[in-house]
Formats: sequence, C-alpha cells, structure tokens
Amino acid sequence: MQNKLNKIAKDTNFFLKNFINKQKKSDLIIPMNYGLFSGGKKIRSKILIDVGSIFNINYKSLIIIGAAVECIHAYSLIHDDLPCMDNDKLRRGKPSTHIKFGESTAVLAGNSLLTMAFEILSYKNLNLNEKVKNSLINQISQCSGHLGIAGGQFLDLDYEHKKISKKKIIEMEIKKTGKLFSFCCIAPLIIKKKNKREIKKFEDLGADIGLLFQVADDLIDHRSSSLVAGKKTGKDKKKGKATLISLLGYKNTIKYAQNLILKINIKTKKYGLKSKDLLETLNYILNRNK
Repeated sequence: MQNKLNKIAKDTNFFLKNFINKQKKSDLIIPMNYGLFSGGKKIRSKILIDVGSIFNINYKSLIIIGAAVECIHAYSLIHDDLPCMDNDKLRRGKPSTHIKFGESTAVLAGNSLLTMAFEILSYKNLNLNEKVKNSLINQISQCSGHLGIAGGQFLDLDYEHKKISKKKIIEMEIKKTGKLFSFCCIAPLIIKKKNKREIKKFEDLGADIGLLFQVADDLIDHRSSSLVAGKKTGKDKKKGKATLISLLGYKNTIKYAQNLILKINIKTKKYGLKSKDLLETLNYILNRNK
C-alpha cells in the first residue's frame, strides 16, 4: 500500500512541478510550492486512481486530474490553518504557510492554488474532449465552493461550542471533506460518460469515503500526539468542535467508522477484484495514525 501511495505522490508531484515551471514566475510561487509540496500522502489521488482502475481509465490522465485535486486540497489546508479559521501553527510537521510567509501571502497562495486546479483541468495535454473537461471543472467547482469545502468549513466554525445533531454533523463533514472525495469517485465515470444514476451511486460512495476519512482524522486528533500526527492534536475538544466523537464518544465512533467500511464494501462488491485496491485504501484510511 505504501509503495502505491509513494508512486502516486511521486508522479503527481512530478507533473505539478513541471506544470508550475512552465508558467511565468511570480513571487507567490514559493509559498504556493510550500503549501503544495509539504509531504501529503495523496490519498484523494489514490482513491481517484482506485476508481479509475475499475473503469480502465488511462493512468496519465488520472494523475493530471489528481494534480488538480491536490491543488484544491492544498488551498483548503492553507486557508483552514489561518488565525481567522482554525488557527493552526503546524501542518505536516512544519510551520503552517501563514506562519512561514504571513497571513495575506497565505490567503493569496491558497487562492492561486484553487484557480490553478481549473487551469490543470483545461490543460491541453489532458487528452479528453472539451465537453468532458468542462464537466470535470463544473463538478470540482461545486465541490470546492459554498456547496462543498468552503460551506463545510463555515459550518465547522459556526457549530463550535454548540449542541449539534448527528445528522447536521454528518452533513457538515460530508461538505468539508466528502465532496472532494466524491469528485475523485465520479471523475472516472464522467470520462466514461456513464449515466446520471451510476454517477450518483459513486458520488454517494465518495461521500461515505470522505466521511470515513474525516472520522479517522477526528480519531487521530483525539488519540494521537502532535509529534506523530505532524500537527497539533486535542484541539477539537479544546475548541468545542462538533464531531461524532463529541456526540457519540470514542468507542462508538470507531464502531461507526467500521460500519462505514462495511457499507462501502457492499456498494463495491459487484466490481469484485477490480475494487481490491479501493478497499485496501479504505482500511489504510481508518488505521492510519497521521
């Protein structure tokens, strides 16, 4: 599993570095690179490639699409760490972008990574027809804005120190984390021009996977150390974050995550051995410690 993640990370970073190097230089490139090439595991890209392999999508095309996803993810982390958001000074074992370069630069670097994702999806070397590219851009835009990451982050902040229902917590976590995973799951089906019904099934699958990832992240915050996690831990409780752990308790949240994997297993059973890599990734997500 780790070897597969390393290969995807290497190939994705290789594409991104070449893509950035071909652009005109600006003073924002350095903080953009700092947030983008910070040692992330590329789990979203791994999910994209796992689903893509089920539908026999070209690996090179998936790496390019995954590069766009990683730009969106990096932008969201840079902004999440800001003092006006979660005020995190540490990210992946090193100072957050705003600590290293200042708040205004971090905001602008995040904005630039967000827009670069759309540049990548419209890139001439992404060998897909324009209609498919437009559909991918449309979907990733919805997953990133008020209906997705930004909307989820707003609710995450708004729910602090409030009693929030399980349904609302799940809706918030799906927006904040699940929507981008949904994009990774439906992108291969968009390329294959599958019908809306099948795309919706994989959109829901992605929401479940994103929810599993977020629950695993909350468990890490609850039980791990800052040294192991590479970021400050124990902050959810201190900030009064609305999480499934705060509502259900630690043990019941673990059971919830295990049931999520069973639910996903049922949804992917029809694809047999083709879904083996995907299921392997899900177990990795749940059992990781950072």
